[in-house]
Amino acid sequence: MKARVHIMLKTGVLDPQGEAVRHALGTLGFEGVTGGRQGKVIELELASNDAAAAEIEVAKMCEALLANTVIERYSVEILCCAQLSYGSITRLFRWKMCRILTVLKTALF
Repeated sequence: MKARVHIMLKTGVLDPQGEAVRHALGTLGFEGVTGGRQGKVIELELASNDAAAAEIEVAKMCEALLANTVIERYSVEILCCAQLSYGSITRLFRWKMCRILTVLKTALF
């Protein structure tokens, strides 16, 4: 199973690299670009076969190491996963609730 993590600076945090990209595109004749943000994409190979558990684990990785949550926001995308078993439904529900709370936390802070 693979996970893809997208990390971007939070809104309001100065992004000089994004601004440099916007300016360089304008110099090259792409006048329609009015803003730019630069970020990171990290792809991880995971041993887990449980998509819900994998996403929770990757979110913990982001909180601990991959993202600076003071100035960055992140999103986790599970790319390849096996079918969920009936026993995974409860974990999936807990994962969805955790995901909703994480999104709300990111939006509010």
